[in-house]
Amino acid sequence: MAEACDEARRIGEVIRRARVLQRRSQGDVAAALGYHQSKMSRLESGRGAEDVRVLRTVARELGIPPEQFGLAATPDVPATDPGAEDMHRRTFLAAGAAAFVPPADSVTVRAELVRALLPGRPPAVANAPLDPAVLRDRLGVARRLFHTCDYTALERTLPGLIADLRQATGSARATDAFSPLLATAYQTATSLLLKQHDQGTAWLAAGRAMAEAERSGDPLILASSVRVQTHVLTREKHTAQAVALVRHTADQLTGSYDRRSPEYLAALGLLLLRGVTAASGGGDRAATEDFLSEAKEVARYVSLDRPDAWANFDSTNVALHEVSALVALGDAGLALKAAHPLMRRRIPVPERRAALWLEVARAHSRQGRLADGYRALRIAETCAAQDVRRPAVRELVADMMARDRRRSLPGLHEFSRRLGVPA
Repeated sequence: MAEACDEARRIGEVIRRARVLQRRSQGDVAAALGYHQSKMSRLESGRGAEDVRVLRTVARELGIPPEQFGLAATPDVPATDPGAEDMHRRTFLAAGAAAFVPPADSVTVRAELVRALLPGRPPAVANAPLDPAVLRDRLGVARRLFHTCDYTALERTLPGLIADLRQATGSARATDAFSPLLATAYQTATSLLLKQHDQGTAWLAAGRAMAEAERSGDPLILASSVRVQTHVLTREKHTAQAVALVRHTADQLTGSYDRRSPEYLAALGLLLLRGVTAASGGGDRAATEDFLSEAKEVARYVSLDRPDAWANFDSTNVALHEVSALVALGDAGLALKAAHPLMRRRIPVPERRAALWLEVARAHSRQGRLADGYRALRIAETCAAQDVRRPAVRELVADMMARDRRRSLPGLHEFSRRLGVPA
């Protein structure tokens, strides 16, 4: 079964790399083949082919030699073994089923988090302390794990924390004390799941965050929940809706910055930065500039760069988002120019330090400067090793490898193997 899984993933990577080299989206290739985009996504992840004819169709569209899928050169030429293609099809299908099943330990941890997010009665908790101060401290630990990119520990921490907070909010008298904490825990879960590219469960967590934020009646908690909801919308390419959601919420919070608390301004600032990401991802330069301008204004009045619930908003974070926006908008040269002074600036949050160097790597890659991009990736790894192992970064590395046709950067290929990117 392990060999079948590896073969399925290898075929999926062949398809993905061929598509990336042609600068085509999954939707574009799927439309040309008469498929839904989700079918291409399943194929590239190593699952979902019902018939060897599907592989031949994809091979023709992307110019992939059928031999790379273990098929005969043409359907009219029989394989050495007459049952070879059918055997390969069964192998691929078996691997597709296996691809749904990650390692047992990972399954257990993720299942616990999903159970904690499901509606209904929360999981039973034995003798858990329900003191607000204790739970607030535990939430602070979880937030620090996120900002220091210890995602493995965070995924183990969240289920118990969420279960305890849900039990605590079960008391009507405790709603005011615990609902803001539970909403923030849901927000943290959403951010973690998006890092792991688990959009399906992220939608669930974001919905729970919004519901609990409304229950709390705290406008700042609601703004933070809107921010993670916007992140999910952006990840799913609903950028226009994401921009509209940020604009609507921010309009209700702006003004009188000199009389607002640091927490209030940080919540607003982080929401505006999420608007920057959504607008630039959708190619909306005007909205990107508007959100950046407002975020810079808010940053004049606040500086919160601690790895806690309101962390990570100050002028440096605004500048980091400007770099990211320039990369997203295709202005790689301007992005590198904007990034240069940040490279010498102290950035206390590891996730943000890694984000800077990952954007620098993307900008260099866009310019075809693969060696510089590889060096930036290595620096990002020293900042936050787990963050560099995210699917989005592995895709960047795979793209850089595909363009290094002469293998002039052996270090890049070794780096990719350590990340688990298929050769």
